[in-house]
Amino acid sequence: MLSYKTNHKPMSTITTTTTILTLLLALSTAASAAIPPYACDTSNPHTKTYTFCRADLPVRQRARDLVARLTLDEKVLQLVNTAPAIPRLGIPAYEWWSEALHGVANAGPGVSFQGIIRSATSFPQVILTAASFDERLWYRIAQVIGKEARAVYNEGQAKGMTFWAPNINIFRDPRWGRGQETPGEDPLVTGKYAISYVRGIQGDSFQGGQLIPGGHLQASACCKHFTAYDLDRWHNVTRYAFNAQVTAQDLAETYQPPFESCIHKGRASGIMCAYNRVNGVPNCADYNLLTKIARGGWAFDGYITSDCDAVSIIHDVQGYAKAPEDAVADVLKAGMDVNCGSYLKKYTKSAVLERKVAQAEVDRALTNLFAVRMRLGLFNGNPRRLLYGNIGPNQVCTRENQALALEAAQSGIVLLKNNAKLLPLSKGKPISLAVIGPNANNATTLQGNYHGPPCSSISPLRALQNYVRDTRYHPGCYNVACTTASVQDAVGVAKGADYVVLIMGLDQTQEREDYDRTDLVLPGQQQILIRKVAMAAKRPVVLVLLCGGPVDVSFAKVDPRIGSIIWAGYPGQAGGVALAQVIFGDHNPGGKLPMTWYPKQFVRVPMTDMRMRANRLTGYPGRTYKFYTGEKVFEFGHGLSYTSYSYKFVSVPQTHLNMTSVGTVKTINDPDYSTRYAVVSDMESESCKAMKFSATVGVQNDGEVAGKHPVLLFIRQEKASYESPIKKLVGFETVRLEAGYKAEIMFELTPCEHLSRADQDGLMVVEEGTHYLVVGDQQFPINVHVA
Repeated sequence: MLSYKTNHKPMSTITTTTTILTLLLALSTAASAAIPPYACDTSNPHTKTYTFCRADLPVRQRARDLVARLTLDEKVLQLVNTAPAIPRLGIPAYEWWSEALHGVANAGPGVSFQGIIRSATSFPQVILTAASFDERLWYRIAQVIGKEARAVYNEGQAKGMTFWAPNINIFRDPRWGRGQETPGEDPLVTGKYAISYVRGIQGDSFQGGQLIPGGHLQASACCKHFTAYDLDRWHNVTRYAFNAQVTAQDLAETYQPPFESCIHKGRASGIMCAYNRVNGVPNCADYNLLTKIARGGWAFDGYITSDCDAVSIIHDVQGYAKAPEDAVADVLKAGMDVNCGSYLKKYTKSAVLERKVAQAEVDRALTNLFAVRMRLGLFNGNPRRLLYGNIGPNQVCTRENQALALEAAQSGIVLLKNNAKLLPLSKGKPISLAVIGPNANNATTLQGNYHGPPCSSISPLRALQNYVRDTRYHPGCYNVACTTASVQDAVGVAKGADYVVLIMGLDQTQEREDYDRTDLVLPGQQQILIRKVAMAAKRPVVLVLLCGGPVDVSFAKVDPRIGSIIWAGYPGQAGGVALAQVIFGDHNPGGKLPMTWYPKQFVRVPMTDMRMRANRLTGYPGRTYKFYTGEKVFEFGHGLSYTSYSYKFVSVPQTHLNMTSVGTVKTINDPDYSTRYAVVSDMESESCKAMKFSATVGVQNDGEVAGKHPVLLFIRQEKASYESPIKKLVGFETVRLEAGYKAEIMFELTPCEHLSRADQDGLMVVEEGTHYLVVGDQQFPINVHVA
């Protein structure tokens, strides 16, 4: 049996001396690196003659002037993520690759925590943050990340200010190792998360518009991975070779909308093109995707980077290009600007000399790259004297930032089951508590992936010990893989305690980048351990699951000896504290699942099948809550509370809609179903704008405790074609309500957008018939007419 003890021993003289020397060295290093790298130093007389140093001129004019001064050899070296200095022009080296998925991270080469700043605020992994369904929370988190990123740069601990986040791919398959990095399976949620993140980190307002086009960026966000990327390594299929076969219908309705939101509405300054091919064409070599759609259709103004080594695989793995120079030509002609890797450095010059690509394409790419660096204020003299120049170490890991990390973890945690109101546990009388599981005493697991050193963090075990003095601990398994379980010892600990909390699930050994799962069950003997402990315990036990992707815990859902189930994702630096607060009632959980939890049999569906819609003839079950027709362990949007809420539709002024004017009218002729529909020719047309209306929903806290509650508004059709979604999320809003209080939420709805679905050509259409607005157990009919 293992027990937790803290021993305090005096440090030896040697240890003390070593620590002091280390701190002095760190301070010395930090002092010498306190000035961030920048160009156009006003103390250099040559800068006065450079047009690219004139901050009063348009950014793109300045960038073009700079590029015109470079030799071909100099140009080529700037096309990779680690761009060297150009000493003759006073331009420092720059690193394009930095990470800030859920906090400033040292996962890429651009950021170091070896100076004055030794850590950064580590928020929950994105999948848990999304479970709050709280756009303003997402924005506030991104604001902190952007400010801390600028502080790290100002302190001379970063080589760049371009951060490769957010990951806004759809969590299409529950086995995907990187699903944890995303906001989940719904395009609307993912798109709104993208907008909030981009605006927050780049220095825009929550509503947008404060940051003018071409304006000064606090930091640069990058929408990734463009597009239809959601498979890393499944059996013998890798992301490097995978050719995703995607219909125009699914691209228009599922895969592309988050990127359109990120780019067009969020105004992100970066895009990352993905490794995979889509319908035979590598994403990074797709002119239609990068230039026609992103730049032409969505008005993208920024730089496009490859994923790391994604250019080399176009020739080396995919065989799409016959020679390395052809791969270079393909990506530059498509509109890509910078290569994470070395392929463009090696082969661009020879591609130009062989006339496979014009030097004008190189100039275009470099103009985009230097324009972003200029927007970051890195060509306007010392950044410390400019906008954002006063942000320093005292604004990293502040009390407010760490409180926000705690709020984010609290807001995301989802209560999946709570029979007989087992939770919250009482704080009123002394109890004994058994804490069992391989995830109980590991604070690192709380971080997920792509994280930096957190400001502070304690394990769930430590946090629970702060509530219960008499806490007994046993890991149950040596690690999460749980190839063998110490069942008897764990059972012995459980028998002696009043209450038992099992902290199980996954970690980065089970799901991560370049590693997808092949099953949906708990690893190894975890299920056996849970059942045996539950049988031996005095009372029903609490099961906590730390994981990014869903697991099939149907056995626990139906077992009366397992009274409560909590999903805590990877909750970040404050996750242990937040989890303990939920268990003991100092926080009322309100999170809701941002993805469907599928049964273990779902693994029969090939992960390579990109289709969203079910096929009744072949038995294909479909994907995500919108189209999946099979059994579910837990539904998208599921989440319990320590209180209860009721809803009603207060006001919906539009009960009849005539969609004839929005576009061409067509007919579905199916043996089982026939109806008319209108093709929406332009979402921004005056006809579409004229149909906008508001739906007001009342929500009341009917319980005895206050709570934060996400209200999800769906729409469904009474009689839908087989191509229509089962239901579709059209709005969400989070409210805080004291016990007995109520509030009204107004949802703005645009029928052309919210009542539509994509047809097989990728066009948005609205079917006639009755459409229901649905919130909780309430629904409201809207009759759609198409003549």
